[in-house]
Amino acid sequence: MSGPYDLRRDQLAALLAGEPSYRVDQVWEGLWEQGRRPAEMTSLPRAVRARLEEGLPPALQRVSQSRADRGATVKWLWALADGARIETVLMRYPGRATVCVSSQAGCALGCTFCATGQGGFSRHLTAGEIVEQVVAARREAAPARLSNVVFMGMGEPLANYDRVWAAIVSLHDRLGLSARHLTVSTVGVVPGIRRLAAEELPVNLAVSLHAANDALRDRLVPLNRRYPLSLLVETCRQYLAAKGRRLSFEWALISGVNDRPGDAAELSDIARPLGAHVNLIPLNPTPGFLARGTPPAGVRAFRDRLLELGVNATVRRNRGTDIDAACGQLAARHAAGGGPHAATRRSMPN
Repeated sequence: MSGPYDLRRDQLAALLAGEPSYRVDQVWEGLWEQGRRPAEMTSLPRAVRARLEEGLPPALQRVSQSRADRGATVKWLWALADGARIETVLMRYPGRATVCVSSQAGCALGCTFCATGQGGFSRHLTAGEIVEQVVAARREAAPARLSNVVFMGMGEPLANYDRVWAAIVSLHDRLGLSARHLTVSTVGVVPGIRRLAAEELPVNLAVSLHAANDALRDRLVPLNRRYPLSLLVETCRQYLAAKGRRLSFEWALISGVNDRPGDAAELSDIARPLGAHVNLIPLNPTPGFLARGTPPAGVRAFRDRLLELGVNATVRRNRGTDIDAACGQLAARHAAGGGPHAATRRSMPN
């Protein structure tokens, strides 16, 4: 389950045994700085390229590619070496681009409104499988600069902590991405947030909150039963004290569920003392959840109420909804074909 971006430099040297030592530098630079596949490294002899093609197959095999928003949003469905499937989304903006990467094939945390959670868990991704998503997105984005990486795709990043952090270090040290342009999202894995606070690189933290009282959050985000809001909020406070970086809360607006004035008041009671920024996300449709997203007028009203309460809040523009590439929609559904991971529609849990 490893690929070229899981390879250490000494392992590459072993693969190139018998070749001049400078070949290692050539290949290493080709992979990391240029994002090239072995067949594209034309400075190498053909025999060496063939050897690398056999010994360094890509970890990701493209199954499909979809485009939306007049080409500004691109979604890939990848097959991994063991048959697991993941998705990656590239979002272009003027002069730059952001990639949303997956950290797991599926997700075990079962958030009710998320297509990934509805489909169940397959396995953790390796650090190299995560990095290779970024390299592929960087190629697609060129000549625009790939400026941001967000760990908001399939899976819970902090449930795969060691491999996610190894990927972050590689993105920072080898691809030259600033820590301030790397964002890790979590539904509230408290031990992972604590570990993140102790790391040297000050990456951004985004907490998928979605409810500001335990009764409702227990229904929407089952992990809340293990790490209730009081513990999560205190851990966020400790993260802020350690890193001094702005915290973000993600809030998927569900009509009649978490978009009422009382919900805004509860959210402000948590967000305002932390100085947190709130990203409001109109709920995107998924096959396994019957509730509807808050209509545009309600989204604006909820935002305005938060602003009145002194909370910095913005509405995130939905990108790629028509190709199931928006927040909460990633499920590798094209590959599932109605198989064991296909979701069944259900209403709000009690």
